Amino acid sequence: MKFSEQLWKDTEHLFEASYNNPFIRGIAEGELPAASLTHYVKQDYEYLNAMIKAKAYGITKCNSREDMAMFNDTIEFVLNSETHPHHNLCEQAGVSYESLQGYDLAPAAQHYTLQMLHYSSTGTLGDVIAVTLACPWVYLYVGEKLMEEVSPGPEHPFNDWIRFYGDREEREMYKYIDRLDELAETAGEEEKNRWRRLFMEGCQLEYMFFDMAFHAADWPFERTLEETGRKG
Repeated sequence: MKFSEQLWKDTEHLFEASYNNPFIRGIAEGELPAASLTHYVKQDYEYLNAMIKAKAYGITKCNSREDMAMFNDTIEFVLNSETHPHHNLCEQAGVSYESLQGYDLAPAAQHYTLQMLHYSSTGTLGDVIAVTLACPWVYLYVGEKLMEEVSPGPEHPFNDWIRFYGDREEREMYKYIDRLDELAETAGEEEKNRWRRLFMEGCQLEYMFFDMAFHAADWPFERTLEETGRKG
């Protein structure tokens, strides 16, 4: 069994849970409260900033330009392409994309980003791949299933979001899966078990992220300091 097949065996139920999360059900049905949409964009904008940094840490772990290019391609994609689904949600919420940038992270999103940045900065190449792999894999799974279930047309409110994640020809994620399988061939059991744990936690945090967005869950009390200049 390939290592990636073991990851899937560990977490298939978590992928299905994300697909059945109320936020994704709302995407499928074309109905989500504006508060859910705006909270998602606020948090995902900051999360993706952390993802860029995590992938940049990944480059520092690489010994080959092929691996460097893999991480660089993801950074370029997040910077230049992954704003598209955000614009779709902002349009449906009736707000500008720029107005939702610069917000503090809610608890679930903060935990996710801190975990990702910690293991990406201090860990091995395999750690970086494992701790950042749940996001693209879950979104691909959700996007492809939504394409099958909904077959959205231009009239669907979230057509662009669904097609962005479920209808792309290039699947950069598979490069990471193949590379992690290669690394696992020579990794020890302790290291592989750490990768399994990081990936499983990432899958759970993806579910929590969707749940946080649906409920617009945030800190229970005001925590923004005036001198930070950050929006709460």
